[in-house]
Amino acid sequence: MSQSQSGLDPEEQRDFRRLAGIMVPPSREYGVPGADDPIIFADIVRALGRDEADVRRLIQELQTSGGSPFSELDDGQAEAVAMALLGRGGRAAAAVGRSVLQCYYRDDRVIRALGLEPRAPFPKGHVVPAGDWSLLEAVRGRPRMWRDVDGTGA
Repeated sequence: MSQSQSGLDPEEQRDFRRLAGIMVPPSREYGVPGADDPIIFADIVRALGRDEADVRRLIQELQTSGGSPFSELDDGQAEAVAMALLGRGGRAAAAVGRSVLQCYYRDDRVIRALGLEPRAPFPKGHVVPAGDWSLLEAVRGRPRMWRDVDGTGA
């Protein structure tokens, strides 16, 4: 994907892809690809949207945090640098996590590995087991948060 399509230059994409693979590595045991899989990663980059600036900020930190460029670090060093940055939390780390995970968990291969049918939730819908309805009492007890346009209070 070119910079004009994603906003990330090739070096940023390379390092972001490595980071995504560290965050969600492939698993032979479960038969799933990692988040650095070409199809999944292309979806991640394509879907960055509002998170792009924050993702870029974290990638730029990655590129300078390990004493060497992120792409030149061995696997252990790269993982340590990545986990240290992500472990700090904050807006950029949240944006990276959101960007990677939302696309990873919508990949058909991952959905199948979870034992689900890869399809839209409607029109079939999904069965939700009955739960503890008392958990909604906190919501029911809230004061009205909407404007009463028609005067009915509903």
